[in-house]
Amino acid sequence: MSWNVRIGINPISWFNDDMPSLGGDTPLETALREGREIGYEGFELGNKFPKDGPGLKAKLDEFGLACVSGWYSGFLAEVPEGLSDDEAVAAETVRCREHMAKLQYNGVRVVVYGECAGTVQGQIDTPVSHRPQFGSDADWQAYARRLNAFGQHLIDTYGIRLAYHHHMGAYVESPADVDKLMALTDPAQVFLLFDTGHAWFGGASDPVALLKKHVHRVIHVHCKDVRTAVIAQARNEGWSFLNGVLNGTFTVPGDGCIDYAGALQVLKDAGYEGWLVVEAEQDPAVAPSYAYAKKGYDTLRALVDGLN
Repeated sequence: MSWNVRIGINPISWFNDDMPSLGGDTPLETALREGREIGYEGFELGNKFPKDGPGLKAKLDEFGLACVSGWYSGFLAEVPEGLSDDEAVAAETVRCREHMAKLQYNGVRVVVYGECAGTVQGQIDTPVSHRPQFGSDADWQAYARRLNAFGQHLIDTYGIRLAYHHHMGAYVESPADVDKLMALTDPAQVFLLFDTGHAWFGGASDPVALLKKHVHRVIHVHCKDVRTAVIAQARNEGWSFLNGVLNGTFTVPGDGCIDYAGALQVLKDAGYEGWLVVEAEQDPAVAPSYAYAKKGYDTLRALVDGLN
């Protein structure tokens, strides 16, 4: 039986939302045309895409591409003073409406939830080690309850499931953080976006083992590879997340050290059906967009075909 997965890409190979100077002059149409030519079936969203549902669909249809998903910056880890947990979740449900409606219009079933409360991922002068962390188990438990409620709202209102993105510089970064989040959240309300590169950088020297532990919660996969020597330097010298990106911590599958054959076998054995998304932020002036996007696609395509 063939494996029902699709290979997509994030436009970050062409232009970067966190650092607009990287690929800033590259038109959206260039990314879409080249991505389709390489063989990608769909794109995740970035800042150059149309902001409304019909406009987005028309642009993607122009190139025969699907909307894979889109990043949503959530702020549920810290409750503003004077608000109850329920009020904080309610505020999030209002804030997300436009984005979720756009995804829903485009047939998206999974949203990339990135926790941005307190994050240092976008601060180029702040070491990634200065990330926020919860002070107590009670803080963790309260956060899990808010995520559960928000995840249920997305399902009920939009038919979209929350794929939680563990991310460098944020509250949930390390393997222990992922373990805790999965233990405390409801498996019917909060799901996992597994990112191979962030798993490695976050402390999982064997991302495949971490994936295997949580694979039945995984509903979305970001495929980025890592340059271990650069990550070691980033840790030793206290770099920010963005300085790490500029210096090449991440790359595409097939250009680093991660065991993608092992990771894909775990996903297939667990019955994963969804997108495999190449998402490797680099400076396109150093890592040419087309060549690296093609390397990522060719690597995944060969491995997937070998499992079919």
